[in-house]
Amino acid sequence: MYQTMMTQYLLHTLKQSSSRYSIGPMMNRSVSSSINSNRNILISTRRSTMTRNLLLRMTSQSLIKMPKSLDTKANPFFAQTRTIWSTGTEPNISKSALTPQEIIQASSIVKKKFESEVKHLRFICITLDEAATDKSKDDGSNVRFAEILVLNSKSGLATEMQIDLKASSITSYDDLPRGIQPMLIPEDCDLAEAIVKQSEEVQQVLQDRYGITDMSKIAADPWSVHLADESDRKMTDTPSSSSSLPPRRLVQTFLYQRMYGEEMEDNHYAHPIDILPVVDLNTKTVVCIDGLLERTPPPKIPEASANYHRNLIHTNSYLSTTWRQDVLKTLNITQPDGPSFHVTDGNWVKWQNWSFRVGFNYREGLVLHDVRFDDRSILNRASLVEMAVPYGDSNPPFQRKCAFDVGDYGLGYCANSLELGCDCLGHIHYFDALLNDVDGQPKLIKKAICMHEEDDGLLWKHVEYRNGHNEARRSRELVVSSIATVVNYEYLFYWRFKLDGSIDFEIRLSGELSTNLPSALEDPMQPKYGTLVAPGVNSQIHQHMFCSRLDMAVDGTKNTVSEIDIVSEPISDTNPYGNAFYPKETILKHEQDAVRTCDASKARLWKISNAEGKVNAINKKPVSYKLIPFTRGAAQPVLFTHPESAVSKKGNFASAHLWVTKNNHKERYPAGEYTPQLKEIDGLPTWIQSNRQIEEEDIVLWHSYGVTHIPRVEDFPVMPCESTGFTLKPDGFFGGNPAIDIPPETNSKSKLDGTCCNE
Repeated sequence: MYQTMMTQYLLHTLKQSSSRYSIGPMMNRSVSSSINSNRNILISTRRSTMTRNLLLRMTSQSLIKMPKSLDTKANPFFAQTRTIWSTGTEPNISKSALTPQEIIQASSIVKKKFESEVKHLRFICITLDEAATDKSKDDGSNVRFAEILVLNSKSGLATEMQIDLKASSITSYDDLPRGIQPMLIPEDCDLAEAIVKQSEEVQQVLQDRYGITDMSKIAADPWSVHLADESDRKMTDTPSSSSSLPPRRLVQTFLYQRMYGEEMEDNHYAHPIDILPVVDLNTKTVVCIDGLLERTPPPKIPEASANYHRNLIHTNSYLSTTWRQDVLKTLNITQPDGPSFHVTDGNWVKWQNWSFRVGFNYREGLVLHDVRFDDRSILNRASLVEMAVPYGDSNPPFQRKCAFDVGDYGLGYCANSLELGCDCLGHIHYFDALLNDVDGQPKLIKKAICMHEEDDGLLWKHVEYRNGHNEARRSRELVVSSIATVVNYEYLFYWRFKLDGSIDFEIRLSGELSTNLPSALEDPMQPKYGTLVAPGVNSQIHQHMFCSRLDMAVDGTKNTVSEIDIVSEPISDTNPYGNAFYPKETILKHEQDAVRTCDASKARLWKISNAEGKVNAINKKPVSYKLIPFTRGAAQPVLFTHPESAVSKKGNFASAHLWVTKNNHKERYPAGEYTPQLKEIDGLPTWIQSNRQIEEEDIVLWHSYGVTHIPRVEDFPVMPCESTGFTLKPDGFFGGNPAIDIPPETNSKSKLDGTCCNE
């Protein structure tokens, strides 16, 4: 993987007071000596051990310098002409992403605009402006536009820009209001950890409380700062005595100690520390350290080893220390005739009547465009656009423990480079992706997206019992997937295309629980808001509330959404036996009518029907698809947080399972464009205030769903996958079963187990 992220860390003196734990001049000297060195730092996009160690040992060795500009002619990487392409190919320009040359072109234009401030610029994103580019294509001008977001760390101000790549000119320029914070990019997370580790105050506190002197054994997990109350909001303000300083860009860091193995092998979540430093990325300082006064004397750091790393399983204190002896037999998945899918133009996929374009960006990660069956449109665009993760412990400082993982960190920036035979099994087709780094240079993620076919059991079957004749067809799925690591959690995303015209979207959750010591006010053996998952280690109850944006186009642009409930009829003259029940359909006519929740007692689902006069030849109703919630994992409620809480206001999209809005390309993210340190309600609640008509319109469905996670002991040290998701299923879209034409086949490679029976 190309590792070309560079940044210069510049220190500003910060004099401040804090009601928690004020950090004085000693902190500034410490960070100044290690960060304000005008050296470029190499950081891997996958946070490799080597490059993390380079970052964490900033004072003890010289760091690798990277060139400010890249030789695009000499580097074969720049022969690629798209940012989403099939691995190993060199196709034409992509409709869904910028090219490496365009990223460099756009960043160069911005750097020229900020010529005197270039050393302070941090490129948050350089991405294709899809709406402007599509409009240009429609009007025949065929201009491609880039959307740019930069942060000036000196002023603390963020700026949005649009660039005409044909004219090499800035076509719009907007400074965001002071205090609005864009997402935390990977370099920000690494910087936050570096600030903590180089802080003399933090070092002194760790030595005084725990005798820790080796900072290489400290892990500092970076979390955005959720503003739960007025004191949290005030923490974001620059002290009045330092009004010349930029607004604070805060990260809170949960601390852990590594006790076993080398470098970063140990599962540090088994060894939580009770203090919580909060850092300001703009001034490169520690703002406060929470947790110093709650416990006297300080609690003991749990020491039991609970490891899953292959090199450290032998150190486990109470879990297995050896591999099991009854090893699973090899299971190979092969396709001797090759796969059934075809990929053209680098990212245009065709498979068994399905066609779609694969896309990817820094925020949403995997995106699907122009999804069709038999060339009939179903979806214009589909992606995961937000995720609220509130934790249920109200004891300070955990009232701030809440993340919006899409808006705060970006799923594209957190994407894994997938591994053949492990992450993806079978005959695999990979797509590479290209983003930008903090300096505005292209950053490659090899194998960011995986595509393959899977057997899915039986698709349909019937036996004529009178003569024993069997007709059965096996089901197969085309699976398009990606995986993101957001600090401690892994999110595995799977779009599944089926032979019967259905689409499943499944999210699997794995990785590690975010752990802490039990709160100071709780019973350490029976924490109210969590579960002891290891000796002395608490994992708090929390939710993962996802939101998918579905730009529907069922056989045309204009659609109508209706809610279907199963209704039982009372006993009456028309229902004398009490066995009558039927589907009741209610059309959702305006946006405020369409804020809906699931109701399993009514088998509730939502139908999206064509509103352009296309009807089914059999039932004479408009052709349609239906959205069926929670077809993966258990049905789950909406947010459990109180409606007046900051979480519920900021994450209001998760207070209902469905929202429907009139399509507006500016309405992209349900919690708003900028979620870190967000103080005002934004997104869906504000958009629907005008209560626009959605019947027979170009509409967008916002489907919220998720997992309420009561941690189990079995979820530690690494969590078996939990699942959630939904299905889009044809309902009167076809004239019958669209998979009736699949020819019969008997798999000749299947074998009998000789120990069970004879043919």
